[in-house]
Amino acid sequence: MTMILLLLITGTLSWFVLMYLERRKNNKTSTNKVKIPNAPSPQSIHTLIDYHQYHLTPRQRVSAILMLALPAFLVGYIFYKTFIFAAVFSAAGLVFPRIRKQQLIQMRKNKLYVQFKQALSCLSSSMTVGKSIETAFQEALEDLKLLYPDPACLIVIEFSIICRKVENGEPIEAALKNFAERSHLEDVVSFTDVFLTCKRTGGNLVEVMKRTAAVIGEKLEITQDINVMIAQKRFESRVLLFAPIVIVAVLAFSSPEYMQPLYSGVGVVIMSGCLFMLSGCFALTQKIMNIKV
Repeated sequence: MTMILLLLITGTLSWFVLMYLERRKNNKTSTNKVKIPNAPSPQSIHTLIDYHQYHLTPRQRVSAILMLALPAFLVGYIFYKTFIFAAVFSAAGLVFPRIRKQQLIQMRKNKLYVQFKQALSCLSSSMTVGKSIETAFQEALEDLKLLYPDPACLIVIEFSIICRKVENGEPIEAALKNFAERSHLEDVVSFTDVFLTCKRTGGNLVEVMKRTAAVIGEKLEITQDINVMIAQKRFESRVLLFAPIVIVAVLAFSSPEYMQPLYSGVGVVIMSGCLFMLSGCFALTQKIMNIKV
């Protein structure tokens, strides 16, 4: 029994270590490359992405299930010492792909949001020197390709689609509006509305783009400052969450006679209540830490 538990603990820790190393690797390469799962290839440039939808690959779905199933199985076994309850707890991993799907959608939107700010800066620079709107989009696309060499970069794909539609005779207003509707980003939609209004009434598009880029930049800075401020508290909340589980595990397997009353009779109810309280604390801290600007 002890060997099985050690194997489960080792497997879970190895999984989290691999996920941590993969995340660090992605963060190091994010300045030059933007890798998005399910991003279209250069050959599928005509593919229109709805940023409010996401389709998990079989590998991502299995990975998402294991991300919650393994820890849940371990926690269930620690608190009840029966494989039946542990298996019931591990079944919670079947619902995690939905949560993971929403996380990936939000990550993709955040990356598009950051890249859109850079695109506006490129557009305003091109239009400042007197370029037409269509030419400005073409030059902005070339600048974005230099900034983001990865052909799967979202903003490069979107600007390529816009430029291709303009070359085929479609009005740039329609192409930009289509992009805004698919992005589901408030600032992109607002910029498109102002862009269309200025285009019809002859407003100062350069000033609009500069102002929009400045507002988005301020929002990003505020978001980064908030993330820095709550990073330590987020770490502390995770430590406080896992500390009781570790303490129960140590006592349960180092002094089984001492903990035996908690695994039978009323003790099961007490352990269930403690586990329920821990789950509630975790949900509450996640809601507090989830700050949207």
